[in-house]
Amino acid sequence: MARNEEEVKNCSFGFGEPNTAYAKYFTGESYLNPLANRANCSISNVSFEPGCINHWHMHTVAQTLVCVAGEGWVQEEGKPAHKMTPGDVYVVAPNTKHWHGAAKDSWFAHLSIMADTDKAKSTWLEPVDEDYYNNLK
Repeated sequence: MARNEEEVKNCSFGFGEPNTAYAKYFTGESYLNPLANRANCSISNVSFEPGCINHWHMHTVAQTLVCVAGEGWVQEEGKPAHKMTPGDVYVVAPNTKHWHGAAKDSWFAHLSIMADTDKAKSTWLEPVDEDYYNNLK
């Protein structure tokens, strides 16, 4: 069993269902559990299998990521990758190119929180360079 699998699958925010709607923008398998989509705010728990990351992308509104289980990464273009462990919070400013996902040897789950969802649009870009990701420590 990979590191942190039980922690992620038994997270108090729920594991969710296969993330088929966005699968083409992910390397590996992810799972989505929408928690709230009211009052112009979206909150979802997103779980990633080891080695699963999303492609570079941007949102027109800020995105707050809160690690709730496992270990993962987030990176903004032009900045070093930032390791996330439970309790870490990372805010991505609007229109900032970034990616996030699991460490290559660990399951990972984070809350994705976005306000102003009536103005929110996502632009999906290229995959993260595989060699770069595989060498993150």
